[in-house]
Amino acid sequence: MNDTTDTRQQILEAAMERIHHYGYGKTTMSEIARDCSMSAGNIYRFFASKIDIAEAMARKFNAKVFEDYAAIARKKTSASARLREFFEMSLDRTFKAIEEDAKILEVANVLKQERPLYFNEQLAQERVYLVQILNDGAQTGEFRPLDRPEETAEYMQAALMKFRFPQLFSALSLPKLQRELVGVLDLLLAALSCGASTPDR
Repeated sequence: MNDTTDTRQQILEAAMERIHHYGYGKTTMSEIARDCSMSAGNIYRFFASKIDIAEAMARKFNAKVFEDYAAIARKKTSASARLREFFEMSLDRTFKAIEEDAKILEVANVLKQERPLYFNEQLAQERVYLVQILNDGAQTGEFRPLDRPEETAEYMQAALMKFRFPQLFSALSLPKLQRELVGVLDLLLAALSCGASTPDR
């Protein structure tokens, strides 16, 4: 890593530690700069605003998520098993991250309001792996032929939105959410099965 990358990483780590302790709203750029032993003006050379730091935090978290999604998509198990693992892993990871540090939810809410395009970008990246799994299932005959797998992936995301975003968890326990997720996946996979007919539009 070069000096610029090292400094950005130092700022990001200091910001994460402070936000996790005090929350996003109670954290200032000046405090982050002080934690890094630099001037408040210098920190703006690396991050234009606090919301840019929040987005960088989210991207760092999601980079690992996408690595795991890619690994699931490459597995040789059935397409149905991979889709279940994909969404079950997402629920489990998000729920436990919020359980361990509730202040992450504050960051998620701020990003949702101020950077809606960021979430659209993340969902589009997820669909790359979902389409790969859907196409595998169609090619092996496990799923019925799909004319528009990209749209099917988008519809799956919409149907499972409750299990993707902590704001929609409705204060339910993880076992309750897991049971509901299994039930919704059962319905979706039945609709994708080779014996299912394509609905008229």
